[in-house]
Amino acid sequence: MQTITLGVSPLRSSRLAYGCWRVTGTWDPREISPESWNAGKQAIRTAYEAGYTLFDNADIYCGGEAERLLGEVLRETPGMRERVVIATKCGIRPAHTPQPGLPQRYDFSAEHILRSVEGSLKRLGIETIDLLLLHRPDYLADPAEVAEAFSRLQQDGKVRWFGLSNCRPTLVTALQCACPMPFIVHQVEISLLRQDALTDGTLDQCLIEHITPQAWSPLAGGLLADGASRLLRWQQQYQPHTVLEELDSLARHYETTRGVIALAWLLRHPAGIVPVVGSTKPDRIREATRATEIRLTRDEWYRLLVAARGEPLP
Repeated sequence: MQTITLGVSPLRSSRLAYGCWRVTGTWDPREISPESWNAGKQAIRTAYEAGYTLFDNADIYCGGEAERLLGEVLRETPGMRERVVIATKCGIRPAHTPQPGLPQRYDFSAEHILRSVEGSLKRLGIETIDLLLLHRPDYLADPAEVAEAFSRLQQDGKVRWFGLSNCRPTLVTALQCACPMPFIVHQVEISLLRQDALTDGTLDQCLIEHITPQAWSPLAGGLLADGASRLLRWQQQYQPHTVLEELDSLARHYETTRGVIALAWLLRHPAGIVPVVGSTKPDRIREATRATEIRLTRDEWYRLLVAARGEPLP
């Protein structure tokens, strides 16, 4: 698979990343079965064998079990750790933790960041996280405190590089001004059915600051491929309009599938978007790599954009 440099770092990533948020088959650790655990391990191994070299995780995915599962595969696969980029995220505190009655909230405090990283390192079974992202914007975030935590983690050799996820451009700027190290990745939702990053300044900022954008849910939970995931609670927000017809037309032209074309649409952007593929089905994991072989024309790209909007451009 083609590779790309992440931001201004020396890290090289496959053009597609593999997302681990669904590898356990559930959000509830109590529902994990030996079968679902083994299926998740097989999905990760398939991605690695297909050329994915960036594995995206988070401390909240199935209560940390997704990190534990990835760590198990790393231990069982000789040479894998040295060949891949391990990314994980922190900053979301689930409801009712550490005590009942507390709401879900976001926490960029130095104490929480440092504690979260220790937990992730233990579950992953590694000494250093290659890329740490702050998961959701904490409205009480103190840039100086984030800088303090990041500097300590880097100095202690526990995290190599840093980035953000789902942050508004102004918060990215505020945090970057305080942090001595450059942010190399900003992960946000981007797809034909979620185009906000094109208009809210996110991708413009990535181009200016040399930050690599990562696209989570690049197929809108499967709606741009063959169906939506049952785990995607917000899938009803997506409105496919006529874009599926355009995707099918281009898929026939390129002799591929609509999902591959939807990924190729993201890859065409000059900011160097890295789509995060989250399927746990081996055939779809392998099939997605075909997107890296297709370069849509400008006319094809805009045909899809307009079809997804459901109305002409202004």
